[in-house]
Amino acid sequence: MIETLFMAKPSTLVPNHSTNESMVQPMAADVTQKNMRVLDPHKSRNIAILLRAFNLTIDEVCECILQGNVDSLGSELLGSLLKMAPTMEEEIGLKEMNDALFDPAEKFLKAVIDIPFAFKRVDAMLYISTFDTEVDYLKGSFDTIKSACRQLRNSRMFIKLLEAVLIAGNRLNTGTNRGDAHAFKLDTLLKLIDVKGIDGKTTLLHFVVQEIARTEGRVSRVKQQFELCDEVESTKRGLEVVSSLSGELSSVKKAATMDIDLLLKEVRRLANGLTKINEMVALSERFGSDKQFLDSMNMFLKKAGHDIAKIEGEERESVSMVKETTEYFHGSLTLDESQPLWIFMVVRDFLLVLDRVSKEVGKINERTIVGSQSLPSVFPRFNRLQDFGSFDSEDGLTV
Repeated sequence: MIETLFMAKPSTLVPNHSTNESMVQPMAADVTQKNMRVLDPHKSRNIAILLRAFNLTIDEVCECILQGNVDSLGSELLGSLLKMAPTMEEEIGLKEMNDALFDPAEKFLKAVIDIPFAFKRVDAMLYISTFDTEVDYLKGSFDTIKSACRQLRNSRMFIKLLEAVLIAGNRLNTGTNRGDAHAFKLDTLLKLIDVKGIDGKTTLLHFVVQEIARTEGRVSRVKQQFELCDEVESTKRGLEVVSSLSGELSSVKKAATMDIDLLLKEVRRLANGLTKINEMVALSERFGSDKQFLDSMNMFLKKAGHDIAKIEGEERESVSMVKETTEYFHGSLTLDESQPLWIFMVVRDFLLVLDRVSKEVGKINERTIVGSQSLPSVFPRFNRLQDFGSFDSEDGLTV
């Protein structure tokens, strides 16, 4: 009875699984679409930060790219834009995905890639934005190299110092096959500090500096009197003349720090960059790009062609002057091609030693005032068996 009275009736309703599934599937699809991102989160974040930093709207950036307006964007933004260029996969995703689902960074990139040849334009505009700065840098560098060559050739004190070294070397090598040299290799200057007198301290460079200082001092003396104090004072003045050589050869020291191979590569890179601009112009003309963009590119090409030709002329002149100066001072020999500015490095290193030795000779000169009745030679008698450099009458500077 109880079973009959309280028996549950079998349900006649069939669960509508299709209804539940139809409700769940759109919701899941909606969530999936919202979570889909074309760009990597890190890249997306960087783009958003960049747009905020430059305080530019998407429309403003796109308009500048369309018109070739380099000045409004600047090299920093253009360089950053070029790094943002989407991969092929990202570009396909940006074109196929619903714009309504994009985040701000994706919206920005989508707007940019809708511009014909957008990143080719950006690359061309970046080249233009840095062109003048790079040309000025190259011109300044070549001017420094040419100035260094002129300074070496025209420096009276440098030539006089070389003459004094040659005379001293011949005196030391009297009676040997090197005792009548007419020239020497320039790198011999760096060996002077290693040639020491019998006291083991004073070097040949000390002797040369003192003798030149005495000569220069006598020239500068108004009254030709030879009291002790006058000779000491005139030598002091002569030392000042010798010490001024470092300042006189300022361009030489600057040129010694340069890498001429890098400068030549930069000239080639700039010249090759014009090819990219010409290709961009050809593409723009073929596909009917904005007239303002074409006008901007053509105007730049006209100016840049002239600038490149001029800087290439500066390059040739600089290289030629370096070769001539090297042959003049070091002789007609094959130098290390990896160090075309080697001559400036030698002189720079020598000037550092010369400054130190000049100060040491000056201190000796000052002590003479107190402790001596005559100005002694700062260079005691040399051991004539001491080898002195590599004097050669056939190569090097003839003096």
